[in-house]
Amino acid sequence: MSQAGAGWLKGLKPDPYVIALLATVVVASFLPVRGAAAEGLSVAAKGVIALLFFLHGAKLSREAVFAGVTHWRLHLTVLSITFVAFPLLGLAAGLLPESLLPKSLAMGVLFLACLPSTVQSSIAFTSIARGNVAAAVCSASASNLLGMALTPLLVGLLLHAQGDALSFSAVQAIALQLLAPFIAGQLARRWVAPWLERRKRLVGVVDRFSILLIVYSAFSGAVVAGVWTQVSARELGAVVLLSAVLLAIMLAGSRQLARTLGFSTEDEITIVFCGSKKSLVSGAPMAAILFPVATAGLMIIPLMVFHQMQMMACAVIAQRYAARPD
Repeated sequence: MSQAGAGWLKGLKPDPYVIALLATVVVASFLPVRGAAAEGLSVAAKGVIALLFFLHGAKLSREAVFAGVTHWRLHLTVLSITFVAFPLLGLAAGLLPESLLPKSLAMGVLFLACLPSTVQSSIAFTSIARGNVAAAVCSASASNLLGMALTPLLVGLLLHAQGDALSFSAVQAIALQLLAPFIAGQLARRWVAPWLERRKRLVGVVDRFSILLIVYSAFSGAVVAGVWTQVSARELGAVVLLSAVLLAIMLAGSRQLARTLGFSTEDEITIVFCGSKKSLVSGAPMAAILFPVATAGLMIIPLMVFHQMQMMACAVIAQRYAARPD
């Protein structure tokens, strides 16, 4: 087997962290927290979320925050795919009959569609594919920064279009629990950044631990509320199929759009990887803040499915781009 073929097969292996997420769901299904313990876990999860965004604020340089201006066509293209095209597809998914996709899962797909792009994996895949890494850093960072404001606003607007509503207090909670710690991290950057530089793995550890904690808290609440009596195997299968369709449309569409607009191959790679992906790191905390505990677990099921699919697909695509002749 060729080296490239071996790389593709390696990319198809399940992400160990996704396996950890699935294990967390299993543990929450059999050992959910209740009562005072659930309240304590919720407070702890909020504290870890605030710490996570404080560290991201301290880690990201001001130059990186504002650097996107120099390649505005690429960044506008990525942002349009992430916050316009994707949400429209999420809204269209809500038109599926409720017998196929329950309203709660349809809301989860819509929430997924409104999320910002990933940061670490978008940059990593762009690098593997020999794309424009500097632009990927700026686009992914800009997507996450804007996502703290745009995601709750889009979710509120589109849920209202479907007859639901998102309270102002939920949007305010996003600002207090995500944006405020991020700004505090930026203000403290001159003191905190050197310390983080010596502990480069810390932010990644907090990323992963916070998501596991949030998923356990969310699914515990959902299990207590009877989540597994609300979702059938057929409905989970519909989520898997729908996620695959959404990912295929966005991967092919972003690639075609980049070529139509005349971007270079390196820029095309950046647009494909930054535009088609959705962030579990941002999505899990937002779901915990925006939605009641009883429904937050359901809301992140489509996100967890889509996350694994995007990692597997992008691993294969990155290898194919990397194999192109110079």
